[in-house]
Amino acid sequence: MIDYSKFLYQQKKKQKEIKAKTARIVVKELRFGPNTDEHDYNFKLKHAERFLQDGAKVKAYVFFKGRSIMFKEKGEILLLQLAQDLEEIAKVEQLPKLEGKRMIMMLAPKK
Repeated sequence: MIDYSKFLYQQKKKQKEIKAKTARIVVKELRFGPNTDEHDYNFKLKHAERFLQDGAKVKAYVFFKGRSIMFKEKGEILLLQLAQDLEEIAKVEQLPKLEGKRMIMMLAPKK
C-alpha cells in the first residue's frame, strides 16, 4: 500500500522536471514586399543573422498586396537570395511556398 497523495505529488514533480528540460522554440518573422530595396533587404538580413545566432528559427515571407501578386517570381527570388546569403549559419527547413497572399520560407540555425 502507498500513500496516494504522496504518489500524486511525485507525479506532479516529475512532470515539472520534464517541462523545465524541454527547449522552447522561438520563431521570428521577417516581412518583405516583392519590391524590397537593397538597403531594406540588407537591414533585414542583419536582423535574420542575429535571430539565427540567438538560436531562433526565422520565418521569412513576402506579402503580396493587391496586384503585386503578379510578381510571384520576384518574391521567390528574394527569398532564395536570403537563403543563399544565410547558408553559412542557417539551413532551409521549407522552401518558398505560396500560401494565399504570402510566400513563406522557414530557416533554422545550424548546430
